[in-house]
Amino acid sequence: MRQGGSRTSVVEIILAIILPPLAVFLHDGIGTSFWINIILTLLFFLPGVIHALLVVTDTI
Repeated sequence: MRQGGSRTSVVEIILAIILPPLAVFLHDGIGTSFWINIILTLLFFLPGVIHALLVVTDTI
């Protein structure tokens, strides 16, 4: 039986790949990580995805 938290993580990971700023916003709200992710995504898409994955998985 799966817990609700793991399903949310999967959705956040999928969002981090498709729309990185949205995933960071849903995970942390509007804060420093969100604005850093916006800048990374606008300048280079891949660093934005990597940063979003790190934020969503609570690695950073």
